[in-house]
Amino acid sequence: MTYDQLTRKKKELDGYRPLPPALVRNLDDWFRVELTYTSNAIEGNTLTRRETAAVIEKGLTVGGKSLREHLEATNHSHAIDAVNALIRKKPAQLSSHDLLRIHGLILKSIDDVNAGRYRNVPVRISGSAVVMPNPLKVPDLMQAFLQWLTAKNSLHPVAFAGEAHYRLVTIHPFVDGNGRTARLLMNLLLLMRGYPPAIIRTRDRVAYIGALERAQLGGARADFDALVAKAAGRSLDIYLEAARGESAGVEPEAAGLLKIGALAKAVGVTVPTIRFWTSEGLLEVAEVTASGYQLYAPDMVDRCAEIRRLKDKRVTLAEIKKRLG
Repeated sequence: MTYDQLTRKKKELDGYRPLPPALVRNLDDWFRVELTYTSNAIEGNTLTRRETAAVIEKGLTVGGKSLREHLEATNHSHAIDAVNALIRKKPAQLSSHDLLRIHGLILKSIDDVNAGRYRNVPVRISGSAVVMPNPLKVPDLMQAFLQWLTAKNSLHPVAFAGEAHYRLVTIHPFVDGNGRTARLLMNLLLLMRGYPPAIIRTRDRVAYIGALERAQLGGARADFDALVAKAAGRSLDIYLEAARGESAGVEPEAAGLLKIGALAKAVGVTVPTIRFWTSEGLLEVAEVTASGYQLYAPDMVDRCAEIRRLKDKRVTLAEIKKRLG
């Protein structure tokens, strides 16, 4: 997805504006759930999409889920409200107070000591070779970041939003909640320029984290930039389809996912084997349907093939899990 293509899609969408209020509410409600579900899932929250919707839309609790997971859902929804309140601003008007408020809402009642505050301790990302900045440097790094954020630039709006996300998460200014805050900032910048929010899908989690890490270790940023551009393009398509009356514009991410039987057939193993690998943490469940079916992203086919390859070499399950990350 090129930036020129994104510009053309945005121009077409502008031609349909103003959209009917009922349609806007429908899209806003869907994006609130989807953004909350996906952003939290990337960080390890196990609430499904439907469970997330039940928590933030109906205030329900989900049996077997922790208080923290419930708070992560409601907090993210409240942080979206804070983002929406800032849309009328321009990037040049954003301040450290705005970022700290968003972060404060993310960690409210989860870690009140660190909510809305820059970290004063070293942090490391589990399983990553990236070394985060010394905490003593964080205030100066954030000051420089805000100077960049509020300065004039010639970047495409999607490139600018992605760059802001990358810079903030690389500074890693908070003890926790860096990814969620960075994604909300990215979407705030998109909304300010009339773009819908970009959703980093759960099925893209490995690619997303890998692209970030490669860039942070000195590699090219192309993969990360492309991932953000594709996410922005998908959201534009959702809005355009809704504006044209082609659909409600809210097709679930579950489209294209594989049921456990289909995954087993695709890789030539039994369903019990897939269940076992899942229980051992070798495979990730992308979604659970209302009927209780586990759904897997297509990239789990390649994961299964790698597991089989390693098992043929008599590698232990513990070592396989370690190698798969």
